[in-house]
Amino acid sequence: MLRSYLLIAWRHLRKGPLFSSINIIGLAMGMAVAMLIGIWVWGEVSFDHYHRNHERLGEILSISKYNGKTEVGAYASVPMAAALKTQYPDDFAGLSLLGEVGETLRNGDKSLGGWGAWVQAQFPVMFSLRMMTGSPEALKDPGAILLNASLAKGLFGSADVVGRSLVLGDSTVLHVGGVYEDLPVTSGIAMYNFLLSWDNIHNPGRESIDDWTNHHFQLMVQLKEGVSFDGLSAKIRDLTKPHIKGSLEELALHPMDRWHLYDREENGKMVAGRLQSVRLFGFIGCFVLLLACINFMNLSTARSEKRSMETGIRKVLGSSRGQLMGQFLGESVLTAAMAFVLALLLTMLSLSWFSTMAGRPVRIPWGNGWWWVMALGLVCFTGAVAGSYPAFYLSAFKPGKVFSGRRGRLARKALVVAQFTISMSLVIGTIVVYQQLEFAKDRPVGYSREGLISLPVRRGVLIDAADVLRQELLRTGAIADLSVTSSPTTNVRNSMLGYDWEGRDPKTVPAIGTLFVGYEFGRTIGWTVKEGRDFLPGNVADSGAFILNEAAVRFTGLADPVGKVIRWHDVDHPIVGVVKDLVMESPYQPVAPVFFTLSSNVRIQYLVVRIAPALPMKEALARIETVFHRWDPLDAFYYLFADEAYGAKFLAEEQVGRFAVLFGGLAIFISCLGLFGLAAFVAEQRTKEIGIRKVLGASVVQLWGLLSKEFLVLVGIAFCIAAPVAWVFLHRWLRGYEYRVGISFWVFVAAGIGGVGVTLLTVSAQAVRAARMNPTKSLKVD
Repeated sequence: MLRSYLLIAWRHLRKGPLFSSINIIGLAMGMAVAMLIGIWVWGEVSFDHYHRNHERLGEILSISKYNGKTEVGAYASVPMAAALKTQYPDDFAGLSLLGEVGETLRNGDKSLGGWGAWVQAQFPVMFSLRMMTGSPEALKDPGAILLNASLAKGLFGSADVVGRSLVLGDSTVLHVGGVYEDLPVTSGIAMYNFLLSWDNIHNPGRESIDDWTNHHFQLMVQLKEGVSFDGLSAKIRDLTKPHIKGSLEELALHPMDRWHLYDREENGKMVAGRLQSVRLFGFIGCFVLLLACINFMNLSTARSEKRSMETGIRKVLGSSRGQLMGQFLGESVLTAAMAFVLALLLTMLSLSWFSTMAGRPVRIPWGNGWWWVMALGLVCFTGAVAGSYPAFYLSAFKPGKVFSGRRGRLARKALVVAQFTISMSLVIGTIVVYQQLEFAKDRPVGYSREGLISLPVRRGVLIDAADVLRQELLRTGAIADLSVTSSPTTNVRNSMLGYDWEGRDPKTVPAIGTLFVGYEFGRTIGWTVKEGRDFLPGNVADSGAFILNEAAVRFTGLADPVGKVIRWHDVDHPIVGVVKDLVMESPYQPVAPVFFTLSSNVRIQYLVVRIAPALPMKEALARIETVFHRWDPLDAFYYLFADEAYGAKFLAEEQVGRFAVLFGGLAIFISCLGLFGLAAFVAEQRTKEIGIRKVLGASVVQLWGLLSKEFLVLVGIAFCIAAPVAWVFLHRWLRGYEYRVGISFWVFVAAGIGGVGVTLLTVSAQAVRAARMNPTKSLKVD
């Protein structure tokens, strides 16, 4: 019986090549979008699943409260690890401190820069690193190092290097304890390509063993079976309060399964940041597939009306409703199956481009059985949904009503309205997303990013000789200025405790962003001094002075702050100046308070350099690299452009914008594809009417207006629904940004005019063709 249904369906597909082609192309595009988004969403929700114990791994969060504000960060002090291990032995299966380190590794004459971490011995086992050679417990030896496969091959030419020696930095000799498989980009610790033993005497973290205030580290944890993250968070919440006088700090646990999707801080919690984008694109994928199904339903019901005589006769001759349903569903599933083949081809051709757009590899999981189950489900679901109207509705009519051929018109109009409501909503959303992106990009940042670069410095020789290096680079003409700093201009890496000032609430222990800089820092980046003065080169009295940004002045509540003091570690530090706020963190959030003070070389990690504007960038960088390697031939020359680092802060929003443009455009195209088919059907149905009107003197323009008017009315109704719906959703989305654009009235006007224009262009081809037909042909009796 199924075979007979499919044969009937195949004959009808061959009878209507235009409608069948539109159906197949529309469905294929919808299914391809659904597959691409589905693969991407699966990758997003399965982040960190590479690690065998991912559901029990997490990190410590520090929640700091002051002046009515709450800040959350993955910060920990060294003594927290021992305290947790001692006080909660029945809850933790493993703990490991982590301190990041960027350093050069050298094997003979070959050297490579790497980014690694000082970790405790349990770390490789906790994160189930897949060892290619050696032991995951090798870091019990303070002199051992674990390398990932790429770094091992780069240094030694092979991954079988256990026992070989290398030099870390200037002179720290280590032996390779093991080589582990490169971590995928979907791992939260993928950035580390080597691991060092926490117990090594060169680990600076060992000096903070009793310092509860230094939150410069991370603390990774593994919970025992049956222990919940929420329950244990409540138990450890007040761990630090007995150790920090007046502290309002609280601790919490952040599960590894939430690191990627719950990445935004809000009211003292990590909330769904990335997850919102995942949900958004999941909805978009469903909507685009729904649009394709609506197309199918519209065109199928239109063709079903042409076949109403056949349907009625079959009912009169005794065909059951089930048989008619089987015929319609057979045709629908067959079309969906053919569309799936085309969709699979489109998906394969798009993967490389889509991976670039997504910022990570996106691949079809051919070997995963669930993929094929989902693919079969997609075909059956699409076929069932797309064929639902003709199968379940038309087949239920009484023969007399079926012969009338007038059913389905209202339903088709409703489906067209639904199509364009979704499409216009996506268009409005896309425009607002780009407005928000450009609004944040145009935000004044308080310094000049053009020609500004940061050089991560891994070796002390460059820091100690920074002044001499600066003079030598100035002589080359490659730079306009240079300074040392503890953070690049696009980040504040250190928050310090222990600050006090006149009028501070004694119940608070504020953690304030602190930058250690050189005398020339302000002149190099081009900040604006609003009160007082900049640091004066050579002025010894400035060695303990502070400069505050405007946010810090507001935070401290100091009126006329210049000349007043900030007390830190029992030492008074005079405030010599106030600078305009620098946007160093998120461009969507208010500027955080920052104190700038002159450098303590032990904290310096970067050189910030202003390239000479008269020199081409390539030549300037070549001159800088020459001097750089003359001073330190072993270190890799690596630099970050300030404008590129700042631009990276917009990646998530840019990805949302790119996806919205792509899938919004496809939604419009699919809707227009269906509209084109419906216009052809309407023109065919009204051929005789058009011929009569033409004989009676109607012009081509009048006939074009007659055929286009109905579709314009439907698009107008769709716009009236889409505008308020889009406004509600966009208003909620923008509330996630404190620095945000308003929703302009012109966005809705532009979307409405665009919808009308696209409709006219789509319908006009069929309308004009019908209007220009020779009346003698259109009035010919069939």
